[in-house]
Amino acid sequence: MLNNLANLLETSPYTSYSYAYPHKTAYRPFNPLVSLNQLWEQERREALFLYLHIPFCEMRCGFCNLFTQTNAGEDLVTAYLNTLVQEAKQSKNALQDSNFARMAIGGGTPTLLSTKQLELLFDLVRDILGVLDIPISVEVSPQTATLDKLQLLKTRGVDRISIGIQSFIPAETTAAGRPETLDTVYTALECLRSVDFPTLNLDLIYGLPGQSLKSWLQSLEIALKFAPEELYLYPLYIRPLTGLGRSPKTWNDERNAYYYYGRDFLLAHGYEQVSMRMFRRTINNNLSPSLNAPIYCCQSDGMVGLGCGARSYTKSLHYSGEYAVGLRDIQAIITNYIQKEADSFNWVNYGFYLNRDEQQRRFIIQSLLQIEGLTFNSYVQAFESDVFDDFSQLRELLELNLARKTEDGLILTPLGMAKADIIGPWLYSPQVKHLMETYQWR
Repeated sequence: MLNNLANLLETSPYTSYSYAYPHKTAYRPFNPLVSLNQLWEQERREALFLYLHIPFCEMRCGFCNLFTQTNAGEDLVTAYLNTLVQEAKQSKNALQDSNFARMAIGGGTPTLLSTKQLELLFDLVRDILGVLDIPISVEVSPQTATLDKLQLLKTRGVDRISIGIQSFIPAETTAAGRPETLDTVYTALECLRSVDFPTLNLDLIYGLPGQSLKSWLQSLEIALKFAPEELYLYPLYIRPLTGLGRSPKTWNDERNAYYYYGRDFLLAHGYEQVSMRMFRRTINNNLSPSLNAPIYCCQSDGMVGLGCGARSYTKSLHYSGEYAVGLRDIQAIITNYIQKEADSFNWVNYGFYLNRDEQQRRFIIQSLLQIEGLTFNSYVQAFESDVFDDFSQLRELLELNLARKTEDGLILTPLGMAKADIIGPWLYSPQVKHLMETYQWR
């Protein structure tokens, strides 16, 4: 039974991000273990997403709950990359004949690696997994976006760079546990533009300690000087075990006002809204996939994640390594990862099974929260049923002016898009909600 949506709308829309379903806090250990070969044997493998996870950063931001370790020594990073090679080999054996449509390298901060280590990473992708000529996205930080590394990424086919700026106001980034100089930020952005990646994405955060509408506008204005093809505007979420989560909250919550201000500003300056967080320049023609790459569909195609913090998706099972936020537990998980025998990567031991109901919910959430919305025909093709027969509660979206019904599907209204982080969890199953609520943070 879904909660009454009208009641939920009275709460803050800023409880947690809603973009992947189910959330990793719903994952649990498997007993017995699942064979990787058998898991992928019956899966569609002609348009997979490849994700490589590098769990190392130069600093831990106060808002960050990602699986990442700071101050990793050279020996640890080398051991991790060697283990990643072994995991890739076992994954390739399970995947057999497969094609990748998209690739992303995230973390952590992938460009914390040296140029030699980055070369090893791309050699792994080419030589072991056979990945060639597909769109590739890499996350960087201002401190690590050096010209030599960026040039290397460009020569290895990277066409999208995402850089976390968060704010152009030093007092705000310092308060968020991310002290960095504007000179460092500007130098990184100038290097990025000089290398001329087709797509540059900037991440900004609203709701930071000490932030005002005036300073939020200032960050937006500075961001547009670099003409990014994409901008992600993230509301600040304060999660357990993070730096800000351990500190008392002493600033006013004006995130709702910041959302509308940022949205309207970008719409007025040549951007279109793709999701609650993502905005894209309408004149950008560089977002089309390679002509040689298959088309990836997040609702129906699988994802292969390599690295101890990466998630993988099949139709009926999502799996990953264990998740932690606290430094000690993260270190223990990374240590366990690099000590694994190669054969152990043939087995999956942590994740979540998706029955038909969970698959339907994921399909709806992944579709509805994007600008294209939920297409009725695509749902029928996937499940051979009517979405309103399966989830009659979706009619509440229409009654509350959160969505509109078209001939082809269901699309969120501007109000609905603003409330996406309420609508998403509203569609979570009772089982997933229970698992998330009883998850033991560590």
